[in-house]
Amino acid sequence: MNGTVGVLGGGQLAWMLAQAARDLHIPLWVQTPDPQAPAIPLSAGAIIAPLDDRSGLERLVQQCDVITFENEFINLELLAAIARPTTRFCPRLESLAPLLDKYRQRCYAQGLGIPVPEFWLLTPGEPAPTWPLVVKARRYGYDGLGTRIIHTPAQLEQLWREWPVTDVLAEAYVPFVQELAIVAARSLSGETAFYPVAHTYQANQVCRWVYAPAPVPDVVATAIRDYTHTLLTALDYHGVLATEWFYLADDRVLLNEVAPRTHNSGHYTIDACVTSQFQQHLRAITGQSLGSTAMTTDGALMINLLGYETAMCDYRQQREQLAQWGRVYWYGKTQARPGRKLGHVTLLNVAPTAISRWVERVESVWSGGLPALNLVQ
Repeated sequence: MNGTVGVLGGGQLAWMLAQAARDLHIPLWVQTPDPQAPAIPLSAGAIIAPLDDRSGLERLVQQCDVITFENEFINLELLAAIARPTTRFCPRLESLAPLLDKYRQRCYAQGLGIPVPEFWLLTPGEPAPTWPLVVKARRYGYDGLGTRIIHTPAQLEQLWREWPVTDVLAEAYVPFVQELAIVAARSLSGETAFYPVAHTYQANQVCRWVYAPAPVPDVVATAIRDYTHTLLTALDYHGVLATEWFYLADDRVLLNEVAPRTHNSGHYTIDACVTSQFQQHLRAITGQSLGSTAMTTDGALMINLLGYETAMCDYRQQREQLAQWGRVYWYGKTQARPGRKLGHVTLLNVAPTAISRWVERVESVWSGGLPALNLVQ
């Protein structure tokens, strides 16, 4: 049941999905508003239109047997309206419905018995229920955009002046030991597969690096797999999904966020696992059996190449130097800005004790010697 796959979005995730599609001999189309989007050169076809453009979506549905998603910036009502009887969305629109709004996502997970931070729906003028307070926009947040840590009433007032919204998801700040993530997949037949739990490190709410497998007790990894399995099954989910977690000092975990798509925390799988997350997603949504998620290295370290300046630059010299240590992926973006994901590098056979040393070496080369903390401003 291979068929043609359509992707809503044309950025780096669609680019890596298009590479996997070529390896699996699956035709792949993209719809993107950006005529310079990274995925276009590798795609069988491209529709240049906004993701909520009705005529563009209708053309994509005509061309493709299954439609999947690079991000959550989608209009479910419009997609349902333009769907044909033969149109398959993977994940299903019904599976996405409880996940796109962060407050609704929290309520849904809590209803399944999945542990989450204490949370509230907060509106302008209401007093903060606790300090510090983590505030998240209910929709369209990514890479730290749409997330703030608020410490004072004045900062909360400033937030309402800057965010033109009627309410936000507010959470009690979690004093975590580590942040963890897992990428999982569920096929059309209900088969599930789980990659190793990974340790992720964020700076200013942007992922800086990922290490797999995370050096955590087996009971912690098992709990994360079990909770993620519960979510996949309840949603009747098809495709790859990532869950992010707070790991606490008492070995408890709390769900941070759910990403219904391939995810930055799973980029290491391209080089470090038998089946990459991108091949796995395509296998899952085209009716194939899932591939092995076994790692082929003792430890994989994926370091994001984040913008540290506003510039038009391809950073070729830095990339060539980094390629001596690991495999470099460059997303082909023409505009750099602080915190923007421009590429990543994956290093294999890295011991947990060597993570800090390798991160410092890579980031020093990448930033031209600037201190690592300046990489995200």
